[in-house]
Amino acid sequence: MAATASDAPAGTPTLELRDVAKSFGPVVALSSASLSVDAGSIHALVGENGAGKSTLIKIVAGVHRRDSGDFLLDGIHVDFGSTSDSKAAGIAVIYQEPTLFPDLSVTENIFMGRQPLTRGRRVDRAAMHTEATALFSRLGVALDPRRPAQGLSIADQQIIEIAKAISLDARLLIMDEPTAALSGVEVDRLFAVARSLRDEGRALVFISHRFDEVFALCDTVTVMRDGEYVATKPVAETDEDEIVALMVGREVGDLFPKTPATVGEVVLEVEGLDAVGQFHDVSFQVREGEIVGLAGLVGAGRSEIARAVFGVDGYERGTVTMHGRPVPPSNPRAAIAAGMAFIPEDRRKQGLVTDASVARNVAGVIRGGLSRLGILTEGAENRAASPWAQRLAVKTGALDMNAATMSGGNQQKVVIAKWLATNPKLLIIDEPTRGIDVGTKSEVHRLLSELAGQGLAILMISSELPEVLGMADRVLVVCEGRLTADIARDDATPESVMRAATTSLEAQR
Repeated sequence: MAATASDAPAGTPTLELRDVAKSFGPVVALSSASLSVDAGSIHALVGENGAGKSTLIKIVAGVHRRDSGDFLLDGIHVDFGSTSDSKAAGIAVIYQEPTLFPDLSVTENIFMGRQPLTRGRRVDRAAMHTEATALFSRLGVALDPRRPAQGLSIADQQIIEIAKAISLDARLLIMDEPTAALSGVEVDRLFAVARSLRDEGRALVFISHRFDEVFALCDTVTVMRDGEYVATKPVAETDEDEIVALMVGREVGDLFPKTPATVGEVVLEVEGLDAVGQFHDVSFQVREGEIVGLAGLVGAGRSEIARAVFGVDGYERGTVTMHGRPVPPSNPRAAIAAGMAFIPEDRRKQGLVTDASVARNVAGVIRGGLSRLGILTEGAENRAASPWAQRLAVKTGALDMNAATMSGGNQQKVVIAKWLATNPKLLIIDEPTRGIDVGTKSEVHRLLSELAGQGLAILMISSELPEVLGMADRVLVVCEGRLTADIARDDATPESVMRAATTSLEAQR
């Protein structure tokens, strides 16, 4: 099925946005945003969190209506009042985490709401299966159209969304952070599909914080900053340094501003920790002033170890001690009382109350100590939260702003502020900079380095090897639920870490 033909003159962009503005009450999300995407191209859209990328895409998707500016599709002015209008115009958005119906089959998800019918007005399942098979064949993907969607990987779910878009003959596909949860092999497959769609003459918008992906996949890149258009460059004529400078509009400095810290006494000691099917015989220490990186491939058991140490998950054998005192298992309250803080990987679902204010989130863990006669006032929350919000430079006009409306980077700062307000002795932080922009990454890294310099013990889990190598004093490597290496900073290289991450203890012996 070829892309929908356009009656627009040759050279007319598939999508064109000019000086688009959008505000939500007093908050200006877009002031002068522009984007022009040609057919048969993959166009990257980059910018710091809070730059306005998501708002711009939601206008194209029909979620929001712009306040002013021009919105053209194939040279024709449009104004979508709903997502249905956008889809009907041939626009499809592929999100980082697709939302499929898990109890329905792959085929049923693709054709939901528009199933072909037989002459007897029954759903023509054979026709649906045949077309779904053809779609996956065309995409070069081996997926069983009859299997239920439940249990599919994020990568396969995204492929189903792409198949759905092609079946609708979408001529503009927007991919919003599509690779954040994918493995290297899955990313390669997604890129192959994206290139085939481009070669068919479709227009693609690719949103990502990963510059290596932008330069590997995209033809053109547009940079946004603070709700405004900054520049558009052919990818072949720019480089990462120029893009970063355009994004942040300031000197970012060293992305990994690691400063030497005095390593003191043992804060956390884990001995012989076992959880059936998760990890086995895990033992390590974290000392005052030390950043210990926990590295390994996705699924190796890193997050499971951290959750068990903090008491979110249980374990069958082993001990966890803080300053030599045992911490009971499966008891986060006891872990907090012992001086632990835990910033989870999924900040939106596990770290934030998204429909609560910034102040309420920051004061969330310590609110018991803020109440007077059993009453907790908004003023008390604001007084407790304000110093931490200022210290972490949370970009929000007021402490009463809803956390759901903030950028990913600012949400991460709020979660960090919430746990630092407990005055912890150990900070466990899982994927500290996932999904946030390069400027905020530098800020988070600088904060972690400062905290370590003040004597805080830090256990940092990260899938980004440069982050581990750049920030950790020691690197613990996990492979198949076991610690396979404990590597000093000076000895840690990409090769040594990856070798330990892909080689079991048995193989090493």
